[in-house]
Amino acid sequence: MDAKGDFAMPVINENYLKLPGSYLFAEISKRVTDFKQDHPDANVIRLGIGDVTRALPSVVIDGLHNAVDEMAREETFRGYGPEQGYSFLIQKIIEFDYKPLGITLDEDEVFVSDGSKSDVGNIQEIFGLNNKVAITDPVYPVYLDTNVMAGRTGELQGDGRFAGVCYLTCNAENGFIPALPQEKVDIIYLCYPNNPSGTTLSKAELKKWVDYARQNGAVILYDAAYEAYIQEPGIPHSIYEIEGAKEVAVEFRTFSKNAGFTGTRCAFTVVPKTVVAKTGKGEDCPLNKLWNRRQTTKFNGVPYIVQRGAEAVYTASGQKQIKALINYYMTNAKTIREGLKSVGLEVFGGVNAPYIWLKTPQGMDSWSFFDKLLTEAYIVGTPGSGFGPAGQGYFRLTAFGSQESTQEAIERIKTRLSL
Repeated sequence: MDAKGDFAMPVINENYLKLPGSYLFAEISKRVTDFKQDHPDANVIRLGIGDVTRALPSVVIDGLHNAVDEMAREETFRGYGPEQGYSFLIQKIIEFDYKPLGITLDEDEVFVSDGSKSDVGNIQEIFGLNNKVAITDPVYPVYLDTNVMAGRTGELQGDGRFAGVCYLTCNAENGFIPALPQEKVDIIYLCYPNNPSGTTLSKAELKKWVDYARQNGAVILYDAAYEAYIQEPGIPHSIYEIEGAKEVAVEFRTFSKNAGFTGTRCAFTVVPKTVVAKTGKGEDCPLNKLWNRRQTTKFNGVPYIVQRGAEAVYTASGQKQIKALINYYMTNAKTIREGLKSVGLEVFGGVNAPYIWLKTPQGMDSWSFFDKLLTEAYIVGTPGSGFGPAGQGYFRLTAFGSQESTQEAIERIKTRLSL
């Protein structure tokens, strides 16, 4: 008991209180719900959250069904699996995703997980709290928010940025290519093809970051969730295509967007044994060892059934079917991109990624344009300011709807939206 005789209560992690009151997509959901209550007959088209809408490829369904049948027989039943993932899937990942790029990996450098969002949020746990973090702005919120929760930042400032974070502005003026930090940083988050802007980095630009990390003892956390959407030649699909990257980079990939696993949950993270950080005494410590310890302690692995479904992606039929899925969504991206440009909007992305990033018209702020698009055209998108201060004045649409709804959305923009 305390001095007053009252029982002491648990103390919360007050870093959570630094975060704004509402997660971006929760606020979107609230506004759409309120609108639907006032307009119950409105046919709202959702091009906001980056969730896929097409069914799982048939070859994946077959893989899932076969695995379910195995679980029904004692001789093929499986209980706890390896937390790092089954070898049959890891071997396919290395063979199909990395060897064609000239990248060699050992099986124990690939960790199968339930999602890249989980991994990019959890990876920060293996780093000390006094590391300086650099993030692009705008940025996928999970990178920043999880570091805030951990206590690796200061308070939220009046300009919408957290103290103690190195922000790397990406906008139309610099071609969405972040400049190297002017200060020493320890952890760098990069996402290419980029969410939210849909833009990419060339090998030459990416090499600048690898060189910076090598020269400054930094680690790059590279989110390649959308690499399968790259259409143009010469754009890197993996950071490990860059010389020296295996010394400084961790890469995250997922089956969510290329194979429709957003609700099925399967991804993987590559942690080369050559990537090291320092102990407080200045000794090298491989991140692979720490990540393996973290996963074996806090994670029981992706279900066997799901991993068999993911394995099916790498069959000849699977490769053909996921290519068809990607082409479907990229057709939508082209429809949106060309439709927006036809009404005079300034548009980025949508060529090598399923995201279209546009400048809001007439100097409108991002949330005002959200409300305008919802109330006039019954379309939901994502305000750019939700991805960071540099996203103010921009807006994101996704290509993950049906082709019919995407075409309808563009028609509404052309006929209903007052620009």
